[in-house]
Amino acid sequence: MAYDLEEQEQLATMKAWWSRYGNLLTWLLIAVLAVYSAWSAWNYYLRNQSAQAGQLYEELQKGVGAKDSARVLRAAADMQEKFPRTAYAQMTGLSAAKVAFDANDLKNAKAQLQWVSDHGVDDEYRAVARVRLAGILLDEKAYDDGFKLLAGDFPPAFAGVVADRRGDLLAAQSKTAEARSAYQAALAKMDQKNPGRLLIQLKLDALGGTPATPKAPA
Repeated sequence: MAYDLEEQEQLATMKAWWSRYGNLLTWLLIAVLAVYSAWSAWNYYLRNQSAQAGQLYEELQKGVGAKDSARVLRAAADMQEKFPRTAYAQMTGLSAAKVAFDANDLKNAKAQLQWVSDHGVDDEYRAVARVRLAGILLDEKAYDDGFKLLAGDFPPAFAGVVADRRGDLLAAQSKTAEARSAYQAALAKMDQKNPGRLLIQLKLDALGGTPATPKAPA
C-alpha cells in the first residue's frame, strides 16, 4: 500500500504540474515545430531555386559558346526575374554583358553590368561590374559617370584595379599628372604577381613614367 500511495502522490504531482504548465509547454512545442517546419521548407526552397537556376545558367553558357547574343540575353532576363538572389544571377549578368559587349551592343552590356552592380549578392561581383561599366563609360567619353561609379566603397582586393581604371579616365581627359599618380597607386596596391601590372606599367611609361627624384647635393 505504501508503494501505491507513493505512486498516487507522484501522479497527483504530475497532474498539478501539467495543469499549471501543460498549456504553455504545448504552445512552446507547437512553436518549435513550426519554426523547424519553416526552416526545412525554406532550405528546400533554396535548394530547388539553386537547382533550377543552375539549369538556366547551363542554357546561358550554351548560348555563350554559340555566340548567340539573343539567346544569352533571354536567359539572363529569365534568371534575373526568377532567381535574382542566387549567385547564378550575378554570374549570368557578367557573362551576358561580355557577350553583348563583344557584339557591340553597348546598351545591353551596360544594362547587365548595372543590374549586377545594383542587385548582386556578393561585393566582389558588384565590384567587377562597376569597374567594367566604368570601362564602357570611358569608351563613351562619359567620364564623370565613370568617376561616380569608382567613388564608392570597394573590397580591398580591388584597390589596384579601381586606381588603374581611374587612371584611364584621367588619361583620356589629358590629365597626365593625375593619371600618372593613379597608375602609380595602382601598382603600389596590386600584388607583385598580378599579370595586370605589366599593362599598367606600359600605360605609366607612355605618360612619362615616374618623375626622376632629384639627387641630394654632395
